Amino acid sequence: MSQVIKNIQKEFYHYKALGDRTFEQLDTDQMNWKSSSESSSIGQIVKHMNGNMLSRWTDFLCSDGEKEWRNRNDEFVDTLKTKEAILNAWESGWCCLFDAMDTLKEEDLSTEVFIRNMGQTVQAALHRQLAHYAYHVGQIVFIGKTVTNKNWKSLSIPFGKSEEYNQGKFAKPKRTSHFTDD
Repeated sequence: MSQVIKNIQKEFYHYKALGDRTFEQLDTDQMNWKSSSESSSIGQIVKHMNGNMLSRWTDFLCSDGEKEWRNRNDEFVDTLKTKEAILNAWESGWCCLFDAMDTLKEEDLSTEVFIRNMGQTVQAALHRQLAHYAYHVGQIVFIGKTVTNKNWKSLSIPFGKSEEYNQGKFAKPKRTSHFTDD
């Protein structure tokens, strides 16, 4: 696997971990909470991500990323009512993504793939999906932080701890690695 693919895969793992660490802090009611009738719950966002992931990553190099069997509108219908169902959808989408990424090789990066009949290189498609999932994981984290309020456990550098965090980083020698390796 090329370094480019490894780095992108690490980014995907990072965003999955942010979601996982958010879900650990939530119960079923919090995962189904909506700020308004027009907003999406975490369950709906996960259902959408699952549909997108299964569509995009099934036969990734061989078929259009928008599969005929995908029903995108249904992804926003609130049917995942339990934490277990939400987590199962979350895991199955990511599993499909990581299985597809595990097969990629350096020479695949310049291969053309299609999403809704629009061609792009595999590398561009990877970046497109990384940005899409990061956007939705950000929504999930925001909702999680909102519904847990003061009980929220920070997923990054806790407020007021930046100086301490940086001291720890600068105490180590300079090195080249992916930021998620620490």
